[in-house]
Amino acid sequence: MGGELRNRVGQVLLVSIAAAAATVAVCPFIGGAGLDPAKLLRQEAPDWNIFLHLRVPRTLLALLTGAALSGAGALFQSLLRDALATPSSLGVSSAAALGAVAAIAFWPGDEMGFPVVWVAALAGAAAVIALVTALGHLRQFSSFTLLLTGIAVNGICTSLILLLHSLAGITKSFQITHWLMGGVDAIEFPVLGILALILAPVFWWMLRLSRVLNVISYGETWAAGRGVDFKRVTWQGFAAGAVIVGTTTAVTGPIAFVGLLVPHLLRRIVGPDYRVLMPASLFGGGAFLVICDTISRSVFAPMEIPVGVTTALLGGPFFVWLLWSR
Repeated sequence: MGGELRNRVGQVLLVSIAAAAATVAVCPFIGGAGLDPAKLLRQEAPDWNIFLHLRVPRTLLALLTGAALSGAGALFQSLLRDALATPSSLGVSSAAALGAVAAIAFWPGDEMGFPVVWVAALAGAAAVIALVTALGHLRQFSSFTLLLTGIAVNGICTSLILLLHSLAGITKSFQITHWLMGGVDAIEFPVLGILALILAPVFWWMLRLSRVLNVISYGETWAAGRGVDFKRVTWQGFAAGAVIVGTTTAVTGPIAFVGLLVPHLLRRIVGPDYRVLMPASLFGGGAFLVICDTISRSVFAPMEIPVGVTTALLGGPFFVWLLWSR
């Protein structure tokens, strides 16, 4: 890596980290119910409890989820060489949602823990990734065909989710409806720690893979000529995407358009080099979702808008514009 490129990577990484750190430092203090700084300094209830046990874990969850969805979007766009490839457009998010909804609907009790939903969501995401990868390598389908396959998978999964929703009881039905809206809620710190332990190694692997992603983005023939095992890297990339999408979906529900909006906008700012784009997408996606969640819980306070609704309102028009411009 040349000195000029190294400096550029360092600058982008510094700005991205600063943006993520700024949102984490500021956004917990913003909300419908203002917090008294004096009470926070004295750690007095209820302000201190609201800050420490509600807003801080919620902000950290939004940071991890936004980084996961944005990073997965950048990863899929590189592997399929298409800016429209995201966890949502490939059907990964809807399949993970189907797995989680099935776990909620069929679980015998009313309460269930994170591991059960996580395993079910991960199984759904893995099934779609296996399908997409098989179609791409066994039949040599184009990225456009794989995106169309993702649309079909979305339709099938949505239909099955509606079926399970209609068959579930009142309590289960309410849980499914609330979960499908996609929301960032306060979670316990142990669950947040487990989530970070699962995501952090995958994030690190994605950052190390960025140089290879640059080669893959030029096509399979180009990558093979430079000693890159295209099929192995693709399988690994899709598996990494399934892990982070399935994990975050199990906790927050499906949150759309983050994987499309953030990498595409950052690509216009920092360029297509994944050595720069990947870390910018991770930290930028985290900062973006933290801001969206802050807007969701502040605009109509004391009511809250699910953050999935906010990202859809922002990402939907952007997706139409992107299609029109292409």
